[in-house]
Formats: sequence, C-alpha cells, structure tokens
Amino acid sequence: MGEMRDLLKKSGYSDKAADYYLNKVNVGELIDPDAYAIYTGPCGDTMEFFLKIEDGTIKDASFQAIGCAGAFSSGSALSDMVRGKTVEEAKKLEEEDIVKFLDKIPLQKIHCACLAKRTMRKAIAAYEGKSFIV
Repeated sequence: MGEMRDLLKKSGYSDKAADYYLNKVNVGELIDPDAYAIYTGPCGDTMEFFLKIEDGTIKDASFQAIGCAGAFSSGSALSDMVRGKTVEEAKKLEEEDIVKFLDKIPLQKIHCACLAKRTMRKAIAAYEGKSFIV
C-alpha cells in the first residue's frame, strides 16, 4: 500500500485524499436508503449515492463507483461531509468544498468532485420527487 500512496502523492493527491481512496471509506450500499441515485459523468465514471434521511437531516451516506482514485476520494469525502447536515445544506455543497475538504486532488480530477456532487444532488432530487437537472 506504501507504493500506491507514493504514486497518489506524486500525482497530486493529499494524504487525506489518498487515505479515503486506499481505505475505501463510506464505500458500499446502504440498505433501504431514503434517497438513491446513479449517475454517469461525461468522463465515463459512474457513481451511486445512498442517503438515510430523518426529519430533513442526513443521518447516513455511502456510495459506490466505477472510477478512478479521484472519484473514490470525492465520493468518500462527500459522504462524510453530508452526514449531520440538513438536505438544504447538502444541496449547497459545491465541488470546491469537496476539494477543500480533501486538502488537494489533482487539477485534472476536479470533475470527480463534480461527479460526486451531481450524484448526491440527483439522489436528493429523487427523494424530493423532483427531476434532476445538471
């Protein structure tokens, strides 16, 4: 795992982003989620987002992805970020917030943070009974 961590750091990932990717934090399906969405971004990576919501507050979050280290670190981070937030607060998060939370990801992987954000917003839109608009 040390070699992979070194490669990630040389590629521009912070220690925090590398840890999220290497430890597969928040990866997996939530049973009976209140909100769910699957989204394929323009890059071809696909993400699923699962949310448990109680009284307008996100109690749990997880994701699954077919993608790169950027997709996994962004999905992991966003899952942590939304826990304890209201649905309205979660909808206001932007990719810049995810990148800041991770400390650093390669510039060419910012679209991965966008993929996580869009998938989470699509899940919330489904929960609210609305159509998702990119």
